[in-house]
Amino acid sequence: MPRTFAAMMAREARVMRKNFLSTFIRVLVQPVMFVFVFAYVLPKLGGGATAGRPGGPTFSTILLPGLVGSSIIMQAMMAVIFPLMMELNWQKSITDRALAPIPIPLLAVQKILAAALQGLIGGVLVFPAVLFIHADGQEPHVHVDNWPVLILVMVAGSLLAAAGGLLLGTLLNPQKVQMLFALVLLPMTMLGCVYYPWSALENIRWLQIASLLNPLVYVSEGLRFALTPDIDHMPVWAFLLAIVGGTALLTWAATRTFTKRVLT
Repeated sequence: MPRTFAAMMAREARVMRKNFLSTFIRVLVQPVMFVFVFAYVLPKLGGGATAGRPGGPTFSTILLPGLVGSSIIMQAMMAVIFPLMMELNWQKSITDRALAPIPIPLLAVQKILAAALQGLIGGVLVFPAVLFIHADGQEPHVHVDNWPVLILVMVAGSLLAAAGGLLLGTLLNPQKVQMLFALVLLPMTMLGCVYYPWSALENIRWLQIASLLNPLVYVSEGLRFALTPDIDHMPVWAFLLAIVGGTALLTWAATRTFTKRVLT
């Protein structure tokens, strides 16, 4: 069984290597456009110099952890949702996978790990783009304050998103996949504390509380703590509990729904 699992992961690695160029372009386009507009174009036009007050952090400093977190979440989710829909509904190739000599829940775990790896690569690829694209005087001020927390947030955040993607992929009707963007991915990105810290929402208390349902909030805040510790961020225990606990809960739920879909 371990050899079968390793062979399946090796297959995923070969597919990722073969599609690296397209993945590289897909990962970078949206974050680079955001950085170009907010950290380069707007400062050149005389706006967006600081995050709301003279002498405050540059907007690129606010933006960097959020965009890295957003890339991790989006890439990990998409890496499992769309292939899973094809395997379950059109190609029916999931049947062949289910015949492998491993338990079906372990097959679900393999899909989570493969998608999480893609999400982690996505975050790593975005980091230098966000770090180096900016106008004069608008460079992000980054200081890794805690390497273990940074690694834990990136790895666990990738697993959290992949498990959530597997759960959505097994529950969502393929004919309603457009709703995924309109009702899940777009609101998650816009309200995931990518462009502002969570503490900035204290004047909109209802939205601050409602945003706690968004997993991207915790990944963004965790990266903000690790990369830009001088900016207000959520308490460490809060985002770590949400990310680690959410990963365990979503993995459990996703393996159950995946097993039911494969067996029916």
